[in-house]
Amino acid sequence: MSALDRLRGSITPLPTPFAADGATVDEVALRRLVEFQIAGGSHGVSCTGTTGEPTSLTLAEREGVIRIVVETAAGRVPVLAGTGSNNTAESVALTRYAVEIGADAVLVVAPYHVRPSQDGLFEHFRAVASAVDVPVMLYNIPGRAGVNVAPETQRRVRQACPNVFGVKEANVDFAQVSLDLDVCGRDWRVFSGIETLCFPMLALGGAGHVSATGNVVPREVAALYDLASAGRWDEARDLHFRLLALNEVLFIETNPGPVKFLLGEMGLCRPTVRLPLAPPAPASATRICEVARAYGLLA
Repeated sequence: MSALDRLRGSITPLPTPFAADGATVDEVALRRLVEFQIAGGSHGVSCTGTTGEPTSLTLAEREGVIRIVVETAAGRVPVLAGTGSNNTAESVALTRYAVEIGADAVLVVAPYHVRPSQDGLFEHFRAVASAVDVPVMLYNIPGRAGVNVAPETQRRVRQACPNVFGVKEANVDFAQVSLDLDVCGRDWRVFSGIETLCFPMLALGGAGHVSATGNVVPREVAALYDLASAGRWDEARDLHFRLLALNEVLFIETNPGPVKFLLGEMGLCRPTVRLPLAPPAPASATRICEVARAYGLLA
């Protein structure tokens, strides 16, 4: 089975674990997180995307994280490496590195902060995708990037770059998912980047989800896709509602703070985040623990 054929279902976006003082990446914990995902049945893992705090990592650290994840996964699940940034040349260089060390595919975010035009977005994505021959997933996250990758722009990129196969849609405007599939084609692989929209996107024909909740309940998040793909829609819907409280509490503050906090409570990695992120406030931490206990994640 090709890498492209395997890029469906639940692809968990890993956080980047740090040492207690935040100065270095905790390689042992990172490998532990990859193993936890594989044991939990995730269909793939992603790294150095939004949940991985990429803007707080040096380029060398991003390269190191990608290398460690690829080495640890060892082909057991596909690795989707986050290689985008708001610097096109840097994105191209990191994308080439990810391919050289064995990443199965790359995730390229819309350049944040600079708010490029749709033509600028097209040229940026084309420059990155044209530099490699592995599958490329676009990443549309208007709330963080400050710009929406329009369905027509997605179509243009797909037509110009045959290795661009889909998009991670973290767009609260759910109507765009239908437009993406209508404009780009029903075989355009749309992955949910918003946890509470994973089930609705699957119902519209989505290819899967890149859900931070998978970090703590990989088996359940993977099961959501498995049930839907098997046509067991009532069971998938029930699972969607069972996951709702956990999905919401893990975004009670800016991702990945709550996810890292809960992983810390579960003993999987330290909860350390790098500035300008901060640990969850005491009230938020209490609420996260309450919900986690209800799910049986904490004693």
